[in-house]
Amino acid sequence: MRLGLIIYGSLKQNSGGYLYDRTLVTHLRQQGHQVKLIPLPWRSSLAHLADNFSTPLISKIKTLHLDILLQDELNHPSLFLLNRRLKAQLSVPIISIVHHLRSSEEHPVLLKSIYGAMERRYLNSVDGFIFNSKTTRDVVTSLLDHAKPGVVALPGGDRLAPQITLAEIRQRARQSGPLRVLFLGNLIHRKAPQLLLEAAAVLPPGSVQLTFAGGARSEPGYAAFLKKLVKQYGLGSQVEFCGHLADKELRARMRSSQVLAVPSSYEGFGIAYVEGMGFGLPAIGTRAGAAPELIRPGRTGYLIDGGNARQLALILERLNADRALLARLGVAARKQWAKHPTWEQTMAGIEEFLSSYNHATSCFAYRWRKQ
Repeated sequence: MRLGLIIYGSLKQNSGGYLYDRTLVTHLRQQGHQVKLIPLPWRSSLAHLADNFSTPLISKIKTLHLDILLQDELNHPSLFLLNRRLKAQLSVPIISIVHHLRSSEEHPVLLKSIYGAMERRYLNSVDGFIFNSKTTRDVVTSLLDHAKPGVVALPGGDRLAPQITLAEIRQRARQSGPLRVLFLGNLIHRKAPQLLLEAAAVLPPGSVQLTFAGGARSEPGYAAFLKKLVKQYGLGSQVEFCGHLADKELRARMRSSQVLAVPSSYEGFGIAYVEGMGFGLPAIGTRAGAAPELIRPGRTGYLIDGGNARQLALILERLNADRALLARLGVAARKQWAKHPTWEQTMAGIEEFLSSYNHATSCFAYRWRKQ
């Protein structure tokens, strides 16, 4: 198959969504398919809207002679009007990769309404979907005028190839000292890392040790705000910001941590939760989005209400005090991880979906020409 993929920026960017897209492109190429990237520059929201009227972009797509055009749904501001023009000039199916909708995030009412209108129009302009979770599928389905084909392909959790035994997980849980909590994700509002600082501030001094592993480039002002909070709460000795980590160092941090907490206001899936479970880390997330698909409260981790630092503090306090519970949760998390699909299994499922879609489209086009 000849496929194109429209993305913003570069596939090298550090986020769960870009990891998913990057892994898919690599898999498809390894299987002998041709994948052409069609990168659009990161610009302001208004500038992205101008892409909808870009004749050069349509011309570029035409020259690729594609069988299927893939689009990351993140690019919807550039495509929600353009796709109608594409369909008028090309007989190429458009498949959208949906990680989560912008309109599912927390925004002021007017902005949320605008995002919702654009995404509804965009979602109805494509021919099929690749969903990263059942939650994402259900949210998208609720916005469609009629049903469209799609596949739910959960992100894998084996990227870091975790090597840890159940005995090591139990032993780590019982180590003395403050509860070692790892936050994994970019330092952005949606991931809500400030809740961990707020929770630590109400706990007895020295109860927890917080490590924030994630880049600060996406929202530098917010990252600076977090460091101000550390000083305000007097948590300097309990907090480390280590930035984006290479895989080797991230493995080491995962092995040495005892809990993974990412209290996002919304997650379309939450790759960090699964990767943490591979190292026997109980996961703490929120009830919004797809975290409930992954985290079994009281068995492999806990769920809190979005924005509720008090609930988070109570959970951390309990885990710090009851290390036997921490050990049981860690062992259960590791066992759940072992049943989760690998990246290879997930990507093979997407390839099968795309191949069958391409075959069905080709047969339809052949019958139409014969008529």
